[in-house]
Amino acid sequence: MKFNGLRLALATAAYTIASTALVPTGAHAAEYSFTATNGTKSPVTKVLVSENKKDWGYFDIGSGIKPGTTVDLVWDKSTNSESCTQWVKANFADGSESEPAKFDFCEDGLEIEF
Repeated sequence: MKFNGLRLALATAAYTIASTALVPTGAHAAEYSFTATNGTKSPVTKVLVSENKKDWGYFDIGSGIKPGTTVDLVWDKSTNSESCTQWVKANFADGSESEPAKFDFCEDGLEIEF
């Protein structure tokens, strides 16, 4: 599944997620990953995830995701007890934030574009 077109768009990014993020149930594979592309003109500074749109965890994306860059992100094992379905949004260097969008992170080959 490929997601295109949120103006303050989402582009997920990073190399691993922080312990408060999300991930699939224990009945799934040991490692969950997805691809994130920043299709905007502003660097992504933070990728946030939430099961309920109230409590947000985040991916550690280092210095950010530059425009036009695609990264592979892997969920931290500490999130294995969480739901596969999560809300995602991104913060950008220009101060904007994307609208949250819902994704199934247990889906093989998931690609998100901000």
